[in-house]
Amino acid sequence: MASSSPVKPVVEIAPGEPPNDDLSGRALRLRIRQQELLAELGVFALQGTNLVGMLDHTARMTAEGLGAEYCKVLEFIPAENRLLVRAGVGWDEGVVGKASVGADLASPAGYALRTGKPVISNHLENEKRFRTPELLAEHGIHRAMNVILQGDGSPFGVLEVDSKSEGEFNEHDVAFLQGAANILGMAIEQRQYQLKLQAALDRHQVLLKEVNHRVKNSLQVVSSMLQLQSNNAGNPELSEQLQEASSRVNAVGRAYERLAYNADYENIDLVDYLREVIGDLDSAVAPCKVHLEAPEKIQFAADRAILVALVINELVLNAGKYAYPGCPDGDIWVRVFRTDDKAVLVSVRDDGVGLPAGFDPSTSKRLGSRLVNALSKQLGAELTRPSVTRGTNFTLLVPLH
Repeated sequence: MASSSPVKPVVEIAPGEPPNDDLSGRALRLRIRQQELLAELGVFALQGTNLVGMLDHTARMTAEGLGAEYCKVLEFIPAENRLLVRAGVGWDEGVVGKASVGADLASPAGYALRTGKPVISNHLENEKRFRTPELLAEHGIHRAMNVILQGDGSPFGVLEVDSKSEGEFNEHDVAFLQGAANILGMAIEQRQYQLKLQAALDRHQVLLKEVNHRVKNSLQVVSSMLQLQSNNAGNPELSEQLQEASSRVNAVGRAYERLAYNADYENIDLVDYLREVIGDLDSAVAPCKVHLEAPEKIQFAADRAILVALVINELVLNAGKYAYPGCPDGDIWVRVFRTDDKAVLVSVRDDGVGLPAGFDPSTSKRLGSRLVNALSKQLGAELTRPSVTRGTNFTLLVPLH
């Protein structure tokens, strides 16, 4: 981020206008109030108020601190070489957002913008250095003061205070005005930096979304090709293997589908994701029915959610294939819940015939069993098989991180 140093008030005062150093009790109270207003303005800026609110608030507080009827924030429009009134107090309707003054050296505001020097004009009717802007003449302004307003790397514009009353602005006043401008300038700089950062982030998210979308489409094509090969295999055993491969690819594709439409690319809702995965499994294990029991939401790392889904995919397919040989329309339950703030427990259960005597999933040579064991280790999860009176129950205790 480009950094702009606070501007020091090197005052450009018309000849014959000596600074007023009167520090009477009233003047001292005014200086104290000005410092209070600067402190309030600094706190307001730190609260992250939107730019329009910050501009308006600065104009009001600056006018109060200088006892002036008018104040305006002017934004530099390079293409037009003009300074547009972006915010202000005291002005007639239709001025803010529409009126502008010249940004050339013959304009008081333009001179402050171009040179970086504050400008005091205590007697505009006698001013010889600059032309009096029409906006000031129309409002009967008698005296004015302008200071540069920095932005991110280049000036944002000018902060100007104006008054109809007699009297004179002095070096103390310009110091307060420049202090207010410096605070507003830092707020503007921060806001402009945040907008650039947000634009870069938005572009990154668009690109990442496109990548995820393309990966999802590619995986869907692969899954469809495997499905077609399964239908035309002419060999029941090969057809079954291709069907399982299609299901595995589809489970991964589901995760990328959620990532493509998710604002948070690092985490997804595990429950919503598994609901879609199980929806696909329903047709793969039909006529068995798969039931999901889960809370409303569980935020989970996307890459780990894919691994959990693949484990569930293998266990459900296995249950659909072997659990109900004499009753193919059995039920399979998938349960997911948070055990605490550190882990998620996943269980896949059926009421079927159970595993063969002596069968040990941890040493089985079947591809599905080997995949479940490998994926569990990759997750750092604990895979167990609690004893049940009927059927089979696998549980997977998965650390959240």
